[in-house]
Amino acid sequence: MRRVCLTLPTNRACAATIGAVAEEAAYGAHRFGVEVHLLVLDSSAPAVLAEHRAAVAALPRVPGVVVHHLDEDEQRTFLQGAVARSGVAAPERVLDLMLPSRLSYGACTNRAFLFAEALGCTSVHRRDSDSRYQYLDGEPVFPLHHELMTLGRRAADVSGLVSRSRLDPAYADRPVAMVGGSFVGEMSVDVAEIRRLDPAVYEDVVGLSVPAGYPEIWRRNLIEESFRGAGTAAFTGDLSTLTSVSPTRVDMCNIAFDREVYGRVPLPPATDTIGSDYFLIHLVQDARLPGVLHNRHIVNFHTGERRSDEGFLAYQVRFAKFLLSAPHFDAVYAGLRKAGDALLDAEGHVSASVVAGFVRDGARVDPAENAERLAVLDRSFRRLGGRYATAADVLAARRDRLVEEARRDMEEFALLTDAWEALARASRRDHRPALPQASVKGIA
Repeated sequence: MRRVCLTLPTNRACAATIGAVAEEAAYGAHRFGVEVHLLVLDSSAPAVLAEHRAAVAALPRVPGVVVHHLDEDEQRTFLQGAVARSGVAAPERVLDLMLPSRLSYGACTNRAFLFAEALGCTSVHRRDSDSRYQYLDGEPVFPLHHELMTLGRRAADVSGLVSRSRLDPAYADRPVAMVGGSFVGEMSVDVAEIRRLDPAVYEDVVGLSVPAGYPEIWRRNLIEESFRGAGTAAFTGDLSTLTSVSPTRVDMCNIAFDREVYGRVPLPPATDTIGSDYFLIHLVQDARLPGVLHNRHIVNFHTGERRSDEGFLAYQVRFAKFLLSAPHFDAVYAGLRKAGDALLDAEGHVSASVVAGFVRDGARVDPAENAERLAVLDRSFRRLGGRYATAADVLAARRDRLVEEARRDMEEFALLTDAWEALARASRRDHRPALPQASVKGIA
């Protein structure tokens, strides 16, 4: 039986989301006859962790669904074993990149990738703790529908299962490597506030994320589309497209990858950096691997923490790190686009060594550009005043460290990419101990 991993990484209260994602797992098992491993990777504080354990314990047992709820200690135990078996150089450093002490969007998903390997899954389907499903005629609209229908199948065989095809026929024999949708509802709460307070400042700040050299009309379109997802239109019926999926059209709360991608290349483990987990979306597009874009968009919302002063400041640091990482990633993405089919080996698999080489090139970007980016942020935030001025003070105090971290993040990503295939092999079922039984609800 085909096994898939539906994962929910979290570090905050989301008992309702756990229940909703469990319903999606049950839908996938019933509708497609697969074994769905619902994997909750929990980095929450003790009180919230206890709430989540109670929520998981209350889930009904469903045929074809296996639930795993792992706290950080359980995750660390598994990772220590995988790292030791892999024989990688600098094992302690690699372990730190897999389970850092600071927030990392890429690292939490990388852990899901390795657990999926251990569970014998063929794909990973990611959701976020601050998201809900749309409804149609009283029933939830699950993205897993399109993901399980098309992922891993030859593009030519998928063309009759989607609403339309815009894929170059030259790639019809390649398997669908990624399926994704976006979100509807609120755009990023803090960026939205900048837009409301001063549209000119918003354009200056968000414009820092656009690669240099873009024609002005494209630049303005990218600024307008950034952080907005799929808008606010309600779901009224399926629309799916077999295509080369643009990273601007999907969100990591609504994404699925075939193991032929994540089993060979990880996500950047950068800490405190929004957007760092979008790398594989770029890689799939640049390697000319087919994807499916659908409109079963997730409903986005923001927790109370995101609206607090503490949450605001944490986000602004992560946003600044995102802007400082942009020149490094732009260099990597330019290399990936130019390489195209050369990113694949003779068997059509993504070549990790080729990708790592481009990442190392990205680490060598001149840091002077980032000094100017911080200057733009400083001027912009001080113009906005209030708590943005406070954020400007924090960024100014960390100026040199932030610039250096953005460069070092790329070096560490290259190191992890070098080690990744060995880690994936070491994680697979035949080479690892059983997952903690206390954390598993079996199939009824």
